[in-house]
This record gives sequence, C-alpha cells and structure tokens, in this order.
Amino acid sequence: MRKQILIATNNPGKVSELSELLAGSSIDLISLADRPGIEEVEETGTTFAANAELKAVAYALQTGCWALADDSGLEVMALGGRPGVLSARYGGDGTSFPEKIRLLLDEMADTKAVDRRGRFVCSIAFASPNGEILFTAEGVCDGVLAETPRGMGGFGYDPLFIPDGYDKTFAELSPSVKRAISHRAKAFQEIIPFLRDFEAVRLDPACSDA
Repeated sequence: MRKQILIATNNPGKVSELSELLAGSSIDLISLADRPGIEEVEETGTTFAANAELKAVAYALQTGCWALADDSGLEVMALGGRPGVLSARYGGDGTSFPEKIRLLLDEMADTKAVDRRGRFVCSIAFASPNGEILFTAEGVCDGVLAETPRGMGGFGYDPLFIPDGYDKTFAELSPSVKRAISHRAKAFQEIIPFLRDFEAVRLDPACSDA
C-alpha cells in the first residue's frame, strides 16, 4: 500500500525535488495545496530549526498526517547573520525579492565591510501524526555575495549568492548543479535514508485518502 507524507509547503518545486529523491519508494508526497482550509502556521522561532519543528508539529496535528517541514534562509556575516530567519520577510511584507536584494546590498554598503561571506541554511523536521518530532536535519551552503545580482534562474536571493568553488551565482548555475550542492539538497540527502528505512518498518498509510 502506498503511503503519504505532507510536505509543509505550497511550493511545487520543493515537492518535486523531494519526490525525485524518493523515486522508487512507496511514498507519495502531498503539499498544503492538497489540503485546502489548513490554518497557516506562523514562524515565530528564532532559529531555522525551531521554525521547521513548530511547522512540522502543527501541520501534523492539524491534518493527522506524517509531516515534513523546512525553514531556510540567507545569513550574511557582515550583517551579523541577517536576514537569517527573516529572509522571506526582510524589508516587510509585500517587499519583492529584487527589493530585498537591493536593501541587503545597501546595508552591506553602509557597513563598509570587506567581508562578503554568507551562507544559505536549511533545517528540516519530520513529525508523526501525533506531533512527535522523529527526525531533524540541517544543510549549509557557504559562499560569498556578488556585488550586483546576476542570472535569471532560481528564486529568492539566488541572483546574489555565489557558492564556494564556483564563479557563478545560483541564478546562473544550472538547476542540476544547484540541486546537487544547495543547502536544501544537503538537508534532504540527510533525511532520505531515514525516510526509506521508516517507510519499510513504521510508516502507516496516513492521509491515504487525501
């Protein structure tokens, strides 16, 4: 019998990426878009890990599903780790990512910092239908910030971030390269062996009629 896991996102790209990693398993992934009416969980944690866990627990309890949630963002050394957990809300609600990037570059210029190091961080948490956290993982991708946005691919801060070992931004690199080296890919790779083992011995077909 096939089993389902709720991925706590409305982003089809995240679901597709994880589905590729679970290819050949008996696990089907559903997203929040497949469960209309779910109350959105506010990210009140002060760390990526805390936000991932609170979302996994809350969505598992709301739906009765096994739930996997992630939280990720950009940390800039010269800005004391900002925007960090506020990456998606940097500059306030309604601020577009091109505007967020311009704000970040302006703040960098104001600091007159020479150090342009930064890193993307992704934390993942997996919860049972009763809200118990069963597994957590974290992935980090280190790099530097470009002086101006470059590239048309990717999303978010990708046009600004040059991962270590490359001279192109995430927005200039091919999707296959980004999937191999990104913070999210590293976190997903950590949790995949757990999900495959868990599928075989413990995973009940929760949400099978979703």
